[in-house]
Amino acid sequence: MIDHMATLADLVRRPSVNPMGRTVSGPEYLEGRVSEYLVQRFSAAGLPWARQNVAPGRDNVLAVLEATEPNSPTILWDAHQDTVPVDGMTIAAFTPVIRDGRLFGRGACDVKGGMAAMLVALERLRREPSRRLRIVFAATVNEEFGFSGAKALARLWQVPLASCASADRPAAELLAVKPQAAVVAEPTGLHLVATHKGAVRWRMIAHGRACHSAFPEQGANAIYPAARAVLAIETLALELRGRSPDHPCGPPTLSIGTIQGGTGVNLVPDRVVLEIDRRLLPGESAEAARQEVIDRVAAAVGEQADTAITHESPFLSSSGLPEETSGQTATMLRDAAAGCGHQADVLAARYGTNASIYAVADVPSVVFGPGSIAQAHTVDEWIDLSEVATAASILTATVRLPEEAGCSSV
Repeated sequence: MIDHMATLADLVRRPSVNPMGRTVSGPEYLEGRVSEYLVQRFSAAGLPWARQNVAPGRDNVLAVLEATEPNSPTILWDAHQDTVPVDGMTIAAFTPVIRDGRLFGRGACDVKGGMAAMLVALERLRREPSRRLRIVFAATVNEEFGFSGAKALARLWQVPLASCASADRPAAELLAVKPQAAVVAEPTGLHLVATHKGAVRWRMIAHGRACHSAFPEQGANAIYPAARAVLAIETLALELRGRSPDHPCGPPTLSIGTIQGGTGVNLVPDRVVLEIDRRLLPGESAEAARQEVIDRVAAAVGEQADTAITHESPFLSSSGLPEETSGQTATMLRDAAAGCGHQADVLAARYGTNASIYAVADVPSVVFGPGSIAQAHTVDEWIDLSEVATAASILTATVRLPEEAGCSSV
């Protein structure tokens, strides 16, 4: 019997913190420890696996469980390896603790609980006599900051095998075909997210000229144009709340996530950097949304001889997930959940996921997993272990042949 609690604890105690664009380093950063764990687990189980290098120290890990029925469809199960940082946490981030049916630790909810459910389902299905789907499990990197792992994975079925980079060839050969559907693990409370927002994120830089603060007239303080830009962005953010207020995903949103500038109180700063997050409704153009912000900032700051505003290219750009792409994938999961005694509703979400990347690459996608988004990224992150067990049972039921598709305990 595969233990979902032990699997989740194994994942949580292996740090996989995303640096989130910061120049930080240390044993808790990047996904390598989780990647090694997965490789060892798949090797022990006798499942074919491959790595796909995405960036230094960051590999997608793929594994395949073949169907037992000929000409069966391929379904992609995706769970990202990375977590957000641990700054401000009130619990031991990487020492999993079980209390009152909950497991606490960074990533327990987002999204190692969902990954654990998929791993348990894979190992249970490996022992099943009949499987109607071919499963490609993908543990992707850098979901929290850039979706680069999902984008690298999607390229495997968008580029002919002969044209694949040699480093991607093993993963492409393992994948073999474009998936017919994708299930993306995120904390949805065991419901189905069939549509969600996209996002475009970039850095805005206010430039000035440094000097001693005793002679501020000899410099150009970059904080002043940055402040005017902030007020313009705030005004636009308030306006956006009134656009499409009745959309299932909520209105488009705009926010400033970080601001950095200055090195000392007695120095006039020559540089201020803001990180901007614009959430997109499905169908919205990332380019147009970003340009609207740029135009508002330019109008507010104006042209000055000693200062300038520049905008870097986006470090993240993803469209929203349109509802019409989920199709039969959502129906399959909903039916499997019903067989397990759970009513899975079809919902819309305000956040973004890897599902939008796969949908753009022409793979119908739906988001599903244990846990609540309200616990994701929190200072005392936790997940209800019973939901992990139920998620594993539902995933298992989607792959069994219909006459055998009842729910099993895990």
